[in-house]
Amino acid sequence: MNPSSAIAREIVRRSGSNLAFALAVLPRPQRRDMEVFYAFCRVVDDLVDEPGFTPGERRAGLDRWRGLVEGTVADPREGIESQFTDLVLRCDLNRADLFAILDGMEMDLAPRTFATTADLRHYCYHVASAVGLVSVDLFGCTDPAARAYAEELGYALQWTNILRDVGEDAAQGRVFLPLEDLAHFGLDAAAILSGSPDPEKFRRVMARGVAVARAHFRESLAVFTGLPAADQTALRSAELMRRLYTRILDAMERDGFRVYDTRYRPGKLAALAEFFRAKYLA
Repeated sequence: MNPSSAIAREIVRRSGSNLAFALAVLPRPQRRDMEVFYAFCRVVDDLVDEPGFTPGERRAGLDRWRGLVEGTVADPREGIESQFTDLVLRCDLNRADLFAILDGMEMDLAPRTFATTADLRHYCYHVASAVGLVSVDLFGCTDPAARAYAEELGYALQWTNILRDVGEDAAQGRVFLPLEDLAHFGLDAAAILSGSPDPEKFRRVMARGVAVARAHFRESLAVFTGLPAADQTALRSAELMRRLYTRILDAMERDGFRVYDTRYRPGKLAALAEFFRAKYLA
């Protein structure tokens, strides 16, 4: 294994995310490319979120990655930078999608709230759907409708993340739930940040969010069923993510949305069953 590939794989392994788990169902060449792409996503996300960087360093880091995408940085460093720039050129990745991802990272530089569901949708496009748009190219999908699938699945996955992480985000002073939804059910950002919002009002807010996520999951599945068989096979990893995250929604709903004291994730046996389904049966 070349050293750069080993670095990308280690970044994926350390992340411990559901996406890292889902990559294992891919054929080896696509898995290697996705590991490099995912490592890029992790590195720029850490640049924005991890402690130890000044605001100026964070912006300079994002600017450097923009230069690497557009080809104006002529000296990519050995490791993820060089592996990523090779991937961009070799696979002729859509630069607009990559810039959208970096725009999403920039949105996270400062705490923010979202007044409306439309505002949150704009954010979700950049931090999740754009990642899916690059991914379907790396998976080898040929039908243009695969992009619509990726966009809808991105919205669904990010909404699920937002609902699952309400407690963790509140502990960091962040509220991602749309303020118009909170107000509709008699809550506000301060109630979410308090860690103890009115239980019934909070349940209704979360149920509304689950309905939004499920609608996007349904739309992504509707597009998926219309894709040619080759593209459906290519999307096994993405479909694994859809099924795993649907289980997270189910678990939160059954448990009454105890997101302030519970980290919801699929059970190990269920996750393994979905993995083998995706790799050998789907």
